[in-house]
Amino acid sequence: TSRKEGTLRGCLGELEPIDPLYKVIQRATIKTATSDFRFLPVQKEELSQIKIELSVISEKKLINDWRKIKLGKEGVMIEGWGRSGVFLPEVALEAGWDLEEFLSNLCTMKAGLPADCYKNPKVKIYVFEVEKIKES
Repeated sequence: TSRKEGTLRGCLGELEPIDPLYKVIQRATIKTATSDFRFLPVQKEELSQIKIELSVISEKKLINDWRKIKLGKEGVMIEGWGRSGVFLPEVALEAGWDLEEFLSNLCTMKAGLPADCYKNPKVKIYVFEVEKIKES
């Protein structure tokens, strides 16, 4: 995750990397700066204003009841119909969303699926925990 003066500037990563962590960090940092479709690529002039935050995630766990998600503590990945999306745990807290808003936005904003897709039994929902490493 990159933040410019505290505001989100990009966030991309790898959920199931096969390379050592240091290589994943390098790749994810470059992708976050250049390929997050929500933002223009980072410009050289911005670099001094950007702070990097790493989110090292635990192994994801498939759950069968979305109501058991620990909002603000667990990140969530949703998969359905060949599409997927991920939100880190802090997204709900930063946006002020309850669990259903969190999941609806995950479905639409990140996975490109209907807002209530998380209620469909064909959709897989995974949870994971995160260890944060912040640039000072």
